[in-house]
Amino acid sequence: MKDIYQHRRHNKNFLMAHIILVTKYRKKLFFGSFRNDVKQYIYDTCVKHHRYVKPMETDKDHIHILLQYDPTDCITDIIRTLKQYSTYYAWKYHGDILKQHYWKNRILWLDGYFAASIGQVSQTTIEHYIENHG
Repeated sequence: MKDIYQHRRHNKNFLMAHIILVTKYRKKLFFGSFRNDVKQYIYDTCVKHHRYVKPMETDKDHIHILLQYDPTDCITDIIRTLKQYSTYYAWKYHGDILKQHYWKNRILWLDGYFAASIGQVSQTTIEHYIENHG
């Protein structure tokens, strides 16, 4: 059986979040090479910061990411990093496309985001375990 946990010096963990990032003004930009490149920028950023992308997929105006991360990471810092790096590289390599949609440089994402933690077991299972543990 494959060990799904991250092993660190003083902990063993399995923290995952479902993240959704939406393009500014809900512009339908994710198609063709731009779609694949933005996914690659996000993937590369995660690897650089020791985070692990499980599945990741786009719709026309947003991206879903299932991300495994370390307990020392703050979800808002993770989001900020993903948005900063992907915006920088998107404008660096696809500025001609983005200039057609945005009047201001360095815009790609809405200010907000969606993030939800996920687990391997249900809340009911955990509650039952705690209630019957002692």
